[in-house]
Amino acid sequence: MKFAEFEVGQTIVAGPREVDAAEIVAFARQYDPQPFHVDPERAAGGRWGGLIASGWMTCGIAMRLACDAALDGSESFGSPGLDYLKWSAPVRAGDALTLTATVLEKRRSSSQPTLGVLRWRWLVSNGRETVLDLVATSFFDLSGDA
Repeated sequence: MKFAEFEVGQTIVAGPREVDAAEIVAFARQYDPQPFHVDPERAAGGRWGGLIASGWMTCGIAMRLACDAALDGSESFGSPGLDYLKWSAPVRAGDALTLTATVLEKRRSSSQPTLGVLRWRWLVSNGRETVLDLVATSFFDLSGDA
């Protein structure tokens, strides 16, 4: 989507994207090797009652869904960060994740008129409950606009 196509209040839905145990373990071995992410036997006896995905993996999946649904082909060139991030429930093998992104704010920067600023809230659900909640700011290069 181009920056001009985003509107305040607009909702973009992407997914579902199913998560499997092998990718949970592979991601965690590389980036977040805690037992509840990499060892199904230890995880079974732990606080979560089984293997769960790293929250960072959940963020990565959300980012992919956002790219596929809205950012690919846009003028997006990065982000200064998040207002907040909350992992509200664990992601487990077999979960099918869906992203619902709602545009909160859209504006041109007053100091840099070729900079588009988009604030949006991403909610990721596994079909039963929200597993990820964040508010992100995305930057768009509008230097090609007339």
